Amino acid sequence: MQHALGVPVLVLRLLTVDGGQGARDGHVTYHVEALGPPRPSVCRHESADQGLLTGDDPLRSPWARSDGLRELLDWASRTLLALGRPVTGSVEQRRTWNLAGLFRLPTESGPVWLKATPHFAADEAAVIAAFAEVDPGLVPVVLGSGEGRMLLEHIPGEDCWDADAATVEAGVRRFVAAQAALAGRGPHGLRDRRDRVLAGLVRELLDNTTDLYISAQERAAARELTYRWDRLAECGLPDTVVHADFHPGNWRGDGGPPVVVDFADAHWGNPVLDCLRLYDFLPEPVRATAVRAWVDAWKAHVPASDPARALASAEPLAHLAYAVRYQEFLDGIEASERPYHEGDPVAVIRAALRRAGSPGIDLLEVAG
Repeated sequence: MQHALGVPVLVLRLLTVDGGQGARDGHVTYHVEALGPPRPSVCRHESADQGLLTGDDPLRSPWARSDGLRELLDWASRTLLALGRPVTGSVEQRRTWNLAGLFRLPTESGPVWLKATPHFAADEAAVIAAFAEVDPGLVPVVLGSGEGRMLLEHIPGEDCWDADAATVEAGVRRFVAAQAALAGRGPHGLRDRRDRVLAGLVRELLDNTTDLYISAQERAAARELTYRWDRLAECGLPDTVVHADFHPGNWRGDGGPPVVVDFADAHWGNPVLDCLRLYDFLPEPVRATAVRAWVDAWKAHVPASDPARALASAEPLAHLAYAVRYQEFLDGIEASERPYHEGDPVAVIRAALRRAGSPGIDLLEVAG
């Protein structure tokens, strides 16, 4: 977009999407703010719904407004200046949508990351502080924070999408150790998603959400699945701080144990969800490594628990938990940005039903 207009721009929000499917493809129109006069040769005037541009929405993210974005960047600059690390160049906008605004700020001693999150996100700074108390190297360094915003020190390395077995094992064992240490003492204000609470939230979603377009048979089958949470609670894993989006793209590493980032979905509950999320995103050759490491680590920290049984019980339940979270996304964002998440609750409910009727994770892998 910057290349097209010939001047730096900041994307504020999504306006419309024509075509595409599953938050991909299609013809997309964004509301952007140019930081200078665009080249006249690239400007083309077309009719547009002025209400999309000038209207307000109580659910609009602060960084999706011109004044809110400038206030956010000004706060970041002031905070870094007070720390003796003034911003030395142009801010680079890396991602903006209804779940986060992510910006890279240059300083003389290296880049700093500014992240803004919506009202329905966890207090990431508080969650990171809790993990830092038990293992400082596990999480990024927070340089400053405020409501729905924080400044993070840059983490060298790369995202761990292609993590090898050694990285996966190190990451899993380290994170489980921290979760075991935090059992019983999570940060104040963390969302309660313990087993029985989650079961109740799923039933409420199934019973009361009018735009949940699934059949009566699917609804009844999903509701019946919620009673498996009673079985899961019997597996003896402690309630602790759950990342809830523990996939390898939220790990960063440079050869050693990875650093874990993005705690916006964190909650208080059963840690089995993190292993299942990781399993779904890992390359096939290292999935068994992740499962074995997770089972062995929890068995070592809580000998009376049965983590392997927890995995088998929870596999379909994890998708029902995602349905609750995805509905929270839809309920918390303005209408023009719903295409990012429309259909997600239905998709994961159906995934839960498919998983419930399949063998699930091969626990022979664990024993092997």
